Amino acid sequence: MAFVAEQGDQLARRNAIVLAIAQMLGGANTIVFFATAAITGNILAPSKALATLPVSVYVIGLWLGTLPMGFLARRYGRRIAFQTGTIAGVFTGLFCCAAIVFASFALFNIGAFLTGFYAAATQAYRFAAADTASERFRPKAISWVLVGGVGGAFLGPQVVISTEHLWQPHHFAVSFLLQSAIAVVAGFVLMALNIPRPAVGTGVSTGRPLKEIVTQPRFMAAVACGVASYSVMNIVMTAAPLAMIMCSHTTRDATLGLQWHVLGMFVPSFVTGSLITRFGVEKIIAAGLIILAGSAAVSLAGIALMNFWLGLILLGIGWNFGFIGATAMVTQCYRPEERNSAQAFNDFLVFGSMVIGSLASGGVLTAYGWDMVNWLVFPVLGVALVMLVVLGNRARPAAA
Repeated sequence: MAFVAEQGDQLARRNAIVLAIAQMLGGANTIVFFATAAITGNILAPSKALATLPVSVYVIGLWLGTLPMGFLARRYGRRIAFQTGTIAGVFTGLFCCAAIVFASFALFNIGAFLTGFYAAATQAYRFAAADTASERFRPKAISWVLVGGVGGAFLGPQVVISTEHLWQPHHFAVSFLLQSAIAVVAGFVLMALNIPRPAVGTGVSTGRPLKEIVTQPRFMAAVACGVASYSVMNIVMTAAPLAMIMCSHTTRDATLGLQWHVLGMFVPSFVTGSLITRFGVEKIIAAGLIILAGSAAVSLAGIALMNFWLGLILLGIGWNFGFIGATAMVTQCYRPEERNSAQAFNDFLVFGSMVIGSLASGGVLTAYGWDMVNWLVFPVLGVALVMLVVLGNRARPAAA
C-alpha cells in the first residue's frame, strides 16, 4: 500500500508498540478470567460437570466476535473496532463481579461472553500490526504485539492473587472490578493507534472472492495449524486449573501455573519473528506442533506440581511458535484490499474450533480424568502436521 512505501516501517513500529501495550492490558483481562473461571464456575454452577461452561461461553464470544470485528474494521477502521471490544472488556468485569455478589451462574456466563468478545478484538491486534508493515518486518511486528502478553502474564495473576479475598465473602469480586479498570486504561492507549484504511470504492479492486482466497492450499495449511495450536492450548489450559485443584494443589499453585503458562506463550515472541525470518515459517510452525506434543507427554508423566507447571510452560511455547507462524503464513495469502475479510474468516475458523474443545473440556476432565485431556492432543496435532507438510509448501507466494 502507498503509505507503507512512503513511510517504511516507522509507522508499523509505532503501531506495534501501541498494540503491544494494549495486548498487555487485554491479556491481563483475559488472564483474570481464566485464573478464576473454572474455580468460580465450580462454586456457582448447578452441576460440577458445568464448571468449565463459562470458559466455553468465553470461546463462543470470541468466535462470534471475529466477524463483527472484521466488519467494523473494514467499515470504520481498526481503532473503532478495537474500542468496541474494549467497551465489552469494561462490562465483563462488572457482570462477573455482580455474578459473584449475587451468586448468579447466568450473570457469570454473560460476563464470560463479553470477555470473549473483547478477546476477539485483542486477537486481531496481531493482524493490525501487520497492516502497515513491510513484508520483511511483518513477522517481527506480529511478534512485537505478542510480547505485550509478557506484561499481561505478570499483571493478570497479580491482580487475582492480591485481591482474591479483599471483599469477603465475595471471592474474586474485587479482581473483576480491577479487570474493568484495566480495560478502561486500554481504551486510552488505543487512541494512539494509526492504521489508514485501504481505499475502496474509487476504482481500486476490492480483491478476489473469499472462496478463492480460502481454498488456496497454503491458506488451508495455515488455518489448520492455527486451529490445532489454539484448540490444543485452550482445551488443556481450560482444564489445568481445576485439574490442579482436584490433584490437591492450591488455588495459588493453579494461578502461578497459569502465569508460567502465559509467560511461555509470550516470552518467545522476543525471538519468534526473527526465527521465522531466518528459518522459514514452515519450520517454526512444525517446531511449535512438536513442542505442544511434548507438553502433553510431560503432563501424562505425573501429577506433581512440576509436571503441571512444566507442561503448561511447554504448552505456551508450542502455542507461540505454532500460532505466530500460522498467522504469518496467513498474511502471505491475501492482498491488502482483502485483508479484513481473510483475517476475520481465519479467526472465525480458528476460534470456532475452540468452541468444541472448550465444551468438551469439563466433561472429559470430570468423566475421564486429566490424562484423557492430554491424550486428545496427539491426533489433533498429527492432522495439522500432515497438512503443513502436504499443503504448506504448495503455491508459495511470489517474492516481494
